[in-house]
Amino acid sequence: MTFLTAILVFLHILGAAAIFGGWLANFKTPTVNIWQWYGAISQLVTGLLLVGMAEMGDGDVNHVKIGVKALLAIGIFVAALLGRKKIKNGLEVPTGLAHGTGGTALIAIAVAVLWV
Repeated sequence: MTFLTAILVFLHILGAAAIFGGWLANFKTPTVNIWQWYGAISQLVTGLLLVGMAEMGDGDVNHVKIGVKALLAIGIFVAALLGRKKIKNGLEVPTGLAHGTGGTALIAIAVAVLWV
């Protein structure tokens, strides 16, 4: 179980890096790139799996923090989904949507690290 948890944490951090890094890389010409989309999927799936594993373990889970993180993850996922759909349809991604994806990821990272 410890190894699986470590792998999930690793993938969760990579997802956050993909979203945030993709945002910074495209800051001057805002868009939602494919790595931000993959990162959003990774964050949502690995986050849910990590909470499930924590619940199966010792059960010491801060449900309020998990709820806030889940709402942020869903927001990032929806923003990335809408951005990718715009690109797939040949439309320009609105600046607010692109910055919303990366900015919400930054907030989620801050919540994860600073909320103890």
